[in-house]
Amino acid sequence: MPKLTQKELIKTIRDSLGLESSDSTTKGKAVQEAYVAQGKKFNLSTEFLSNKNKTNHLAVMEKHIATLNEVSAKLDSVDRESANDQHSEFRSLKVDEMHNLNASFLHGMFFENISDLQSRLAMDSLAFMRLERDFGTFDNWQKDFIACAMSARSGWAVTVYNSWLNRYVNVAVDASSNNVPFSSYPVIVLDCSEVAYYRDYLDDRKTYVRAMMKELDWDIVEGRIKKAEKISKVMGS
Repeated sequence: MPKLTQKELIKTIRDSLGLESSDSTTKGKAVQEAYVAQGKKFNLSTEFLSNKNKTNHLAVMEKHIATLNEVSAKLDSVDRESANDQHSEFRSLKVDEMHNLNASFLHGMFFENISDLQSRLAMDSLAFMRLERDFGTFDNWQKDFIACAMSARSGWAVTVYNSWLNRYVNVAVDASSNNVPFSSYPVIVLDCSEVAYYRDYLDDRKTYVRAMMKELDWDIVEGRIKKAEKISKVMGS
């Protein structure tokens, strides 16, 4: 089956939801800014997670992606004139959009940067040098990252490059995603929600966190940090 274009995917989603086409009889209300997110395929070879856990967790990501695409399609023709800060369809859709957008991409980044059975970090790598520079020592970064993982409320531990601070910081992100700092680019992502570990570790979150950190894919992290360095130059930091 041939791969659909973005425009064809958007039309397929809109048709499945019973929404009018943005180029039909919406009388100028449709803004034609719908987009479609597509999930990647991941080879999670780690033995620190069971196959049932992996299958279930990947399905969670796919559900977020599907919901994000539905919300995006609905936003294309929602009534913006009645938007307000108490309750409106526009506000509800925008809140849902950000929740599912963050969840979709953070899940993808998480699956991408774990499950490296040969996980190694060279001391002369950019990743090691930047983490040691901004946290004093690499060990300090690890301790701080684990503390964020234990503090996140069914959410995420994320190492980000923050262009306002011009440095890397660890962030404890709750499930609501409402404490994600602006001007940040994620470089290391760890899912700390119960769905990520409870099937295999029950309530022992710390053992799960340490297991995932043992198999971080530092080549992936290195690539993200190189992108962060480019962001730093563009921002004039």
